[in-house]
Amino acid sequence: MERVVALAGFPTDANSSYRRGPAKAPAAIRSAMWSEAGNPYAENGTRLQPSRNVADLGDVELCEDSGDRERIESAVAAQLDLGRRVLSLGGDHSITYPIVSAYAKRYDDLQIVHVDAHPDLYAEFSGNRYSHACPFARILEDTTVDSLVQIGIRTMTPPQREFAQRYGVNVYGPGDVEQACLALPNGTVYVTIDLDGLDPAFAPGVSHREPGGLSVRDVLRIIAAIPGRIVGADVVELNPDCDVDGLTAGVAAKLARELAAVMIGGR
Repeated sequence: MERVVALAGFPTDANSSYRRGPAKAPAAIRSAMWSEAGNPYAENGTRLQPSRNVADLGDVELCEDSGDRERIESAVAAQLDLGRRVLSLGGDHSITYPIVSAYAKRYDDLQIVHVDAHPDLYAEFSGNRYSHACPFARILEDTTVDSLVQIGIRTMTPPQREFAQRYGVNVYGPGDVEQACLALPNGTVYVTIDLDGLDPAFAPGVSHREPGGLSVRDVLRIIAAIPGRIVGADVVELNPDCDVDGLTAGVAAKLARELAAVMIGGR
């Protein structure tokens, strides 16, 4: 029987800094995923079929308050209870902490592959411990994940560097994709992709553009090179207000489709 991937949108940007907008992203990504401009096949030959191998849950109702963390974790846990793997559409990167919290309670050997321009390892940012600049600090402090591999990082600050060293985070810049692919984990893997990890030439529709990033093909190579089984993933930080002709929504949809296909067909 074919595995089912649950597609869930988390429309929140309450923990964003500088600029709001990612709360509008799940609808934009979903529209691009199922647009007639393309077709439902992934590069590995998997056909994504709503109501068959993709259960589109729509957007989870959130309130833009501290209770959203529990709402997000509960929504993901409910799908895991059904034996599904969850592909989450952000929203800002703060959603990854409660999502991973649900996964870490289910898998005792969980490892994370994180694509981003920023390490998101601040102990707090502008007084907010749950800012989108902090999810991996919270994950490392509060969950039992086995390892964290970060790829595309090009904005490491001294406090984040110290945090990464303390917890043994493996950090690779955008020029180190080959080396990073050799360090990708086996076992049980969760993948989180912040779209600003890509160069703005490929993904301009983000709130925090950082030139000198990854290409779309770099990220697809990273996904394909993961030797472990991908049990969950998220694509976050699309800001439709900053996009150009839907270009970044299309990139987000492409990455979401490829992640879904791997989760459907993988071990």
